[in-house]
Amino acid sequence: MKVVGRNEPCPCGSGKKYKSCHGAKA
Repeated sequence: MKVVGRNEPCPCGSGKKYKSCHGAKA
């Protein structure tokens, strides 16, 4: 799994920013 910046789109495909999606749990 590649590193994703907090302001990049979440790789889960939700279309949300990573920090507002899966990034908030990590």
